[in-house]
Amino acid sequence: MTLLLAAIAVIGGLALLVWSADKFVDGAAATALHAGMPSLLIGMVIIGFGTSAPEMVVSAISSLQGNPGLALGNAYGSNISNIALILGFTAVLSPIAVKSSILRKELPILCLVTLLAAGQLLDGEISRNDAWVLLGVFVGFMGWSIFQGLRYREDSLMADIDTGLNVPAMPLKTALVWLFVGMLLLVISSRILVWGAVEIARAYGVSDLIIGLTVVAIGTSLPELASSVAATRKGEHDLAIGNVIGSNLFNTLAVVGIAGAIHPMAVAPEVLYRDCMVMGLLTLALFFVGIGTRGAGRINRLEGAGLLVIYAGYTGYLVYQVVNKLA
Repeated sequence: MTLLLAAIAVIGGLALLVWSADKFVDGAAATALHAGMPSLLIGMVIIGFGTSAPEMVVSAISSLQGNPGLALGNAYGSNISNIALILGFTAVLSPIAVKSSILRKELPILCLVTLLAAGQLLDGEISRNDAWVLLGVFVGFMGWSIFQGLRYREDSLMADIDTGLNVPAMPLKTALVWLFVGMLLLVISSRILVWGAVEIARAYGVSDLIIGLTVVAIGTSLPELASSVAATRKGEHDLAIGNVIGSNLFNTLAVVGIAGAIHPMAVAPEVLYRDCMVMGLLTLALFFVGIGTRGAGRINRLEGAGLLVIYAGYTGYLVYQVVNKLA
């Protein structure tokens, strides 16, 4: 009976998490619009990073409850899902062209941030000092992103944001209500999801790290999937890949940083040589296809299919390890 309730908690928690994240972003964006924030910054900061709110809340609650594997698995698993699953699936639907000079500057930063994350895992833990370093880099990156956005208003990414920005029209009072309700439901749904995931992990003897890397990571990445597919269908390719780059930076810096600041995390060796290595190789692959050798970078359908194969192989390997352990 407990296992059935745990499964319902995971499915229901994920559904409520995605819905509440959408309402939270709508409320935050509408509130910022009422406060006079430029639409460019609303698109870049609030909506761009708001899609990573599920990862942030889930990892923070996991860390508070003493489940660091779930927190770290959620962050790194979401990064892997964003590149291999979401960009792969989106590119198969429609090839993605990368024209933005801002994105070309962010790709090397993402590579360096991923290298920093790997370096912090070498001693087998994410200490509070490590966490504060990540959060400090995140604050610096946010400032740089805002500066770049205001400076290069003619960039193709900025044009995509201005065109694709869809802040729902609502009175300030309604916006504040959705902002509060969305955040409250984010916390509640995250607690439900974390409880269900931990119970399933205990019942089957599976580590919470594996649950975080697979089920929870895919579920919390659904907002990025929806926004990337929608952007690509509208021809806003830079916005589609920008969502993934921004989300991965947020996950690596802010999500892991917040979780580590709440509670230092012991890190299993396989996180470094398996999960972080896959994340790093995918990030490097994204860098090369995003930069391009001649003109704009491009992820074609064949490369998108290759990313999906990599994701299927990585997930299959995780499942194999679980089955092998249970046998």
